Amino acid sequence: MAIREHEQSVGIPMDAVIHQGALAVPSGAKGLALFAHGSGSGRLSPRNNYVANVLRQSGVATLLFDLLTEAEDRIYENRFDIDLLTQRLLFATQWADQEPATQYLVIGYFGASTGAAAALKAAAALGPDVRAVVSRGGRPDLALEDLPRVQAPTLLIVGGNDDQVIALNRKAYGALRCEKELKIIPGATHLFEEPGTLEQVATTAAHWFERHLAGKRRNT
Repeated sequence: MAIREHEQSVGIPMDAVIHQGALAVPSGAKGLALFAHGSGSGRLSPRNNYVANVLRQSGVATLLFDLLTEAEDRIYENRFDIDLLTQRLLFATQWADQEPATQYLVIGYFGASTGAAAALKAAAALGPDVRAVVSRGGRPDLALEDLPRVQAPTLLIVGGNDDQVIALNRKAYGALRCEKELKIIPGATHLFEEPGTLEQVATTAAHWFERHLAGKRRNT
C-alpha cells in the first residue's frame, strides 16, 4: 500500500532570492532528508528524484531545491564553490526548522557530487542537529578539513568502477570520526546508470535514514 504524503512546491529565501523547491512529507514521517545536488544539477535531477521517492516510501520526508539560481549555475566556478553551496544548504535547513510541516522532524542530508561536500560541511557546522548524512558518488574530500567535526552518522556510496572517486572517498572516510560506512556498488560507474545500481543506492540510503532519523527534534 502506498504511503499517503503531502507534496507542495515551496520557495526558500537565500541571499535575498527565492529558490524553488519541492517538499514532500509522508504521513507519520520519521525525519526529513534535504538534498544537496551536485555540480550542474538541481531539484529536477531524475536520479535524486528517484532516490527521494524511495525514501518517502520508507517514511522519510524529502526536500529537493536549487542550491544555485539559473544565472549562478551558468558560472562554472559556482558549482565547485563549496562554501557557497554549504551556506545555501544551511539556509534551507533554517527554513525547514521554521516550516510547520517539517519543524518537528529530525534532519538528514543526502548529497551528490559536490553537494556531498556541502552536506558534510553543513553537518560539521550544525553538530548534533544533523542526524545522518548520505553521499552518492560524492566528493567528500572537498570538505576534508571539516570532516573530523562531523557528528552525524555518515554513509559514503560509490560506484565500483568509479576508481578515482573511490580513492577520494577512502581518503575522506579516514578523516571522519563519526559512525561511518563506505558502500561500494559493484559494476556501477559515477552516475549509477547501470541497471539496478541506482536502486541499490536508494535502498541503501533509505535503510541508513530509517536507522538514524527517528523521533522528534529536540528544543522545538
